[in-house]
Amino acid sequence: MVCATASATPVVEITIKDHLFYPAELILPAATKIKLLIHNTDPTPEEFESYELNREKVIVGNSSAVIFIGPLKSGTYPFFGEFYPKTAQGKILVK
Repeated sequence: MVCATASATPVVEITIKDHLFYPAELILPAATKIKLLIHNTDPTPEEFESYELNREKVIVGNSSAVIFIGPLKSGTYPFFGEFYPKTAQGKILVK
């Protein structure tokens, strides 16, 4: 799922469908800047939010958005959908 060349920033894709994140768990390398490409396939907006990553971004329905994260230390970084927090949940495991 991580696509990269030697000099490019790795791109990781996440899909929002039925108010859920797919995949809900990502395993990423430590000390690496990552480009998250988030596709919202639902007709309604969703907000990608993470207190630990200090990121929040509204992704309107049927569109995509980019969020850069990292480089991160090893650990667990939860994220959730602000508009559907009971179902739209996930985490990033950095190793």
